[in-house]
Amino acid sequence: MAVFGVQTENSDRNAVRVIDEIAQYQAGRYISSNEAAWRIFSFPMHERNPAVIHLSIHLENGQRVCFTNANVLQRALNPPGTTLTAFFTLCQEDAFARTLLYSEVPSYYTWNETKKVFIRRRRGEPVDGQPGIFRENTIGRLYTVHPNQDECFYLRKLLVNVPGPRSFHELKIVDGVTHATFRSACQALNFLESDQQWDICTLLKTIRGAHDFNKSKQRCIPISNIK
Repeated sequence: MAVFGVQTENSDRNAVRVIDEIAQYQAGRYISSNEAAWRIFSFPMHERNPAVIHLSIHLENGQRVCFTNANVLQRALNPPGTTLTAFFTLCQEDAFARTLLYSEVPSYYTWNETKKVFIRRRRGEPVDGQPGIFRENTIGRLYTVHPNQDECFYLRKLLVNVPGPRSFHELKIVDGVTHATFRSACQALNFLESDQQWDICTLLKTIRGAHDFNKSKQRCIPISNIK
């Protein structure tokens, strides 16, 4: 907003002028009748829809902990719960939760920040075949993890693809085999790309080339055999 004024000839040009930015804003602001009525009736000016719930990602016992000198030992022995640890607990206690991905949980459960637990929604759209289960359009968003954080990155990949895990350890089990790392589990589930497909293509091309070469040799007749 630009404000212009008229300066008299006798005024001191070097004098310090006090500018009241609040008064200038109020003087230059225009409010239409529609906006004035909207504010008089205290109608909401904006809204966010759908709601977005941020879901934490961390390794086992790797969540962020705030502590003081007085409670450092207690915090170390009993770290606070997160949405991830609450998700594992929920899958242990709720059969319906075992059918959901981590990112789908906020659509059917609300997050209690005080108790650090997920609670079933009491209103919304009923789910067919699931009495007492309601669904809202709430979206769950997992925090981004940089690939340099190897195990945490692969943990996130498992959480967005594997429904209903009950612990960190269970995510490492694939077809009855317990893998040492989350990366190994991702490889067993074919969540990661490798050079294997290119190696197979090269091998097939080599075999096909050798086969074509042998066929061309069979078709060639040496000149010495021509009478």
